[in-house]
Amino acid sequence: MDRLTERSNFLFFGADVCAKYLISGKVIEMKKFLSLLMAAAICLSLAACGGSGDSSPADTEPPAGTETPADAGAAASGVEDGVFTVGMECAYAPYNWTQMDDSNGAVPISNVPGSYANGYDVMIAKKIAEANGWELEIVSSAWDSLCPAVQSGTMDANIAGQSMTADRMEQVDMAGPYYYATIVCVTTKDSPYASATSIADLAGGKCTAQSGTIWYDSCLPQIENAQLQSPAETAPAMIMSLQTGTVDFICTDMPTAMGAAAKDDSLVILNFSGTDGDFQFATEEERAENVNIGISVAKGNTVLKDAIDSVLSCMTEDDFNALMDEAISVQPEI
Repeated sequence: MDRLTERSNFLFFGADVCAKYLISGKVIEMKKFLSLLMAAAICLSLAACGGSGDSSPADTEPPAGTETPADAGAAASGVEDGVFTVGMECAYAPYNWTQMDDSNGAVPISNVPGSYANGYDVMIAKKIAEANGWELEIVSSAWDSLCPAVQSGTMDANIAGQSMTADRMEQVDMAGPYYYATIVCVTTKDSPYASATSIADLAGGKCTAQSGTIWYDSCLPQIENAQLQSPAETAPAMIMSLQTGTVDFICTDMPTAMGAAAKDDSLVILNFSGTDGDFQFATEEERAENVNIGISVAKGNTVLKDAIDSVLSCMTEDDFNALMDEAISVQPEI
């Protein structure tokens, strides 16, 4: 029954009642008659307000704590508020770095006012956010704090040049890979190690790598009699230790080495991959997990992981390499 029919029936019913009282010869006091009319008017008014078919969503608000359709859609995507909050060091060129303006597509660092993040990781984060209709937020974090931040929900994801190691994947789930890296060493042109063709040629050298990485924990210990120095807290500190002569060589991945060499032509990259003189792993699967770079999300957040993977799956290794080359080309001086 539509609203117009309901209202017509209501008025007819009210008039019919009054008529029955008069026809039966009963006398209705004025107050009672007016009361009947007023009740009819109030009911009709309420019916009109509550039954209007053209009311807009803004006319009524859901009760406090009720999930709106927008909230439900965001939660269903694995990002609760529609803001894709991504952690990175912002000090690990060419993956990520800090600059003081928004040139070359840099994004503001939310917890460092006046600073902007750029690099390969930022470029990948922008692609993921755009594909999913999310706003992108970049948060600067120390390397060792990245996984705990995802575990606690402070970050939605870390896009920070993290290897997809078994140890790391015990703490978080990882989407990707979003880059296929190679483990290399870097030394200076005037170093006696500059002509090394295998890790055997690096025996006895002073060396370091960034803390919390496979380069420091698994690779450098394979070098015979290596004089392993304290790990560097950041990639720039690692590179600086080589430039100042504190160490003879460092161990890192190819993009980091390429980024450093692009800004300092005194550096030489030692790439032993594909030879018997390369760093060894128990299986090729173990090598892949230690070399491939992934995006960490909270354990069990399969919706977000799948949303990220759906974007990465549309990109090829050549796409990743081209994007990395672009990042290196706009990387600031170390």
